[in-house]
Amino acid sequence: MELNQHSTEIALAVRGVSKVFGGIAALNGVDVEFPRGSVTAIMGDNGAGKSTLMKVLSGVYTADSGIMEINGKPVLLRSPHDARRAGIETVHQDLSLADHRDVAANLFLGRELAHRIGPVNVLRVKAMRHDADVALKELSVDIPSVRTEVRLLSGGQRQAIAIARAVHFGCSVLIMDEPMAALGLREAKSVQDMISDLSRRGITQIIVSHNLDHTFAVTDRIVVFRQGRVVGTRNTADTTPAEVLHMINGLVDAA
Repeated sequence: MELNQHSTEIALAVRGVSKVFGGIAALNGVDVEFPRGSVTAIMGDNGAGKSTLMKVLSGVYTADSGIMEINGKPVLLRSPHDARRAGIETVHQDLSLADHRDVAANLFLGRELAHRIGPVNVLRVKAMRHDADVALKELSVDIPSVRTEVRLLSGGQRQAIAIARAVHFGCSVLIMDEPMAALGLREAKSVQDMISDLSRRGITQIIVSHNLDHTFAVTDRIVVFRQGRVVGTRNTADTTPAEVLHMINGLVDAA
């Protein structure tokens, strides 16, 4: 995947970010920039710092030191709510979907449209279904109906709904944890196409992944972590799976 036209601007950056747990540095002076509209994979072995970085960026953890910048301006994220207000949304591997509620309800989960009638808030079900239908069609998400319960959908459809939910509320940065894990080839290709479309729209995407095949299929940049540090950054087109694997395992000088 080639770097797109948005990539000269830095949408999100972390500079000198560290996070320590019980004397162990999960992140140790991390410097990473994410160009606007880019799709960047964060790779590394277990315990390398990938998940900790994702949680710092999504406001779950607050960094012990260092600076985070959005569009060149320093921000302090103390909670996931702060991150969402700053335009950062996260799609976790478990997707956080309510299986026994329909697609529209899941798209607006926690952000339901409602109006007050006296002392009671009444859900605007018709409006949510209409908006969900429009949002999913804009992203070419193929589902039977926004009234379908999520438990009846395929893994790829569920992943697409979780992504659409993040995008619908205006995120500029989308963090995804293993978005194509456990999907078949056709469904993985559908999610890959969706990621490419979001990139063309200028949405900056960060994908935490262990899968080299998925990474090389969908990203234009790869950042490798080892022992809480960034050990290498490569344009996907300029590297190979073997080189990335060697960086992950500490077998090459990857500065």
